[in-house]
Amino acid sequence: MKECSLLAPLFAIPPFTLLPPELLRRLCGPVLGIVQLILEFHRSAVTARASLDFEQRLSDLLREVGRCIVECVYNDCEPQDHNMLPRQIEFEEVWYQRINRKSANRKVATLFGTITLMRFLYRPIEETVPGIFPLEIRLGLEAARATPALADRIGQYAAQCTQQTVLQILRRDHGVNWSVGLLRKVTAAVAAGMAEHRHEAQVAKLLKLLEQAFASRGNRLPVLAAGRDGIFAPLRKLGKFLGYCEAAVATVSVYDRRGDRLGTVFLGRMPEEGQCALSNQLTLLIKDVLKRRTGALPRLAYVTDAGKQQTAYFKKVLRRMRHPRTGERLRWEWVVDYYHACQYITKMAEALFGEGRAAQAWAAKMRRWLKHKPRGIHRVLHSAAALRQRRGLTGLAGAFDKAYNYLSKRIRYLDYPDYRRRHLPIGSGVTEACCKTVFTQRMKQSGMSWGIESGQAIVDLRVVYLSLTWEATRDAYLRSKDVQTLRTQLDNHQKQHAKAA
Repeated sequence: MKECSLLAPLFAIPPFTLLPPELLRRLCGPVLGIVQLILEFHRSAVTARASLDFEQRLSDLLREVGRCIVECVYNDCEPQDHNMLPRQIEFEEVWYQRINRKSANRKVATLFGTITLMRFLYRPIEETVPGIFPLEIRLGLEAARATPALADRIGQYAAQCTQQTVLQILRRDHGVNWSVGLLRKVTAAVAAGMAEHRHEAQVAKLLKLLEQAFASRGNRLPVLAAGRDGIFAPLRKLGKFLGYCEAAVATVSVYDRRGDRLGTVFLGRMPEEGQCALSNQLTLLIKDVLKRRTGALPRLAYVTDAGKQQTAYFKKVLRRMRHPRTGERLRWEWVVDYYHACQYITKMAEALFGEGRAAQAWAAKMRRWLKHKPRGIHRVLHSAAALRQRRGLTGLAGAFDKAYNYLSKRIRYLDYPDYRRRHLPIGSGVTEACCKTVFTQRMKQSGMSWGIESGQAIVDLRVVYLSLTWEATRDAYLRSKDVQTLRTQLDNHQKQHAKAA
């Protein structure tokens, strides 16, 4: 009370008189603490240690001010008198009845620390479902334990850091002490909500990039390039390490008239049989972009290595794809990654010459032919076959045959001089980098292993973050929460009356 009397002149100013008295009372301690901290700093010698202590203590006090404000403001969203609230409400086609007292057992984490939320409970009248707290629904709490602002931070932290690092950040920067289980619960809820709106945000970004590409200067036609690849991820089952299974990633990039890549969106899925989920996501993303694109179409390129899933997707999906609006067959160009082809040239060189300068010189010459000479792949294969017949093999015949067969079976997709003439990308480096950034950097650190669901939650957050669509996806997710309506009996009566009229 003594602290409040000291600040009484300040709180008597008209703007402060509009605030709840309880809020003003609780602000007295932190505000006076800030004043005292400033005075102490000016009375002491100015040193590096003093400035460090000053900023750290000031940060704690300001966070306490924010925590008090958030707690009081949120608790004032519902009146203390239960008679001022509707007796019955409807939510998701279930009717609930109010309990005539506030419940204060909910600890909610905010950007400023943990608050105690006071709210009224509504229990179902007939159905055997859990009760609801309308205030929690209106505030948009995540898993009923975190405000949207903190949940947004947690999603971004989890997309980049290990769970122990996230817990440390929450303690240090937000004064929130959580268990691993609670962090996983909130992270999973954020990931599920964001994943529902990832697609629309990525479509919007690609359409915007296409507009920029067609408006750019240059003599080339803009390119929409898709790619996909696999990467092994460590899995566990029932608490035991199961082993490495193949996960999958996909990318869609836009190149402008100068051939510069303007941007890329990413997709990722944990290991699954046939990689059907990733294929469906990629197909839907491409079709929706082409469907909503009102102007001229870009060139369509599919740049990958020639793995099993990559080949099957081109033959079964892209080669048969039609324009979503006109029904016209689309022309997708499959470009087998130039650098993968070069690796097989190196293997043939080592089989022909062994390791050494002769192999390196022949491989370098073949790479130039492959990239620049007309019918370069035919020249490479003819040279390799002629050398084998004339001088035999120094290395293993199996290695030579495997490399030779890989290239000969894919001749139609290795015409790099023609691709370069038509300004198509010839390297799948973007997709290769996607494997590294989505999975390796975050999910293959020392000692890590993942379940399918927990791993997919992190992947969903990570692809949104790396695609630079976080804000758009988050805003769409928050708007979807606002659609959840709480209807009272009066609203229901008015709706039925309007329908009858």
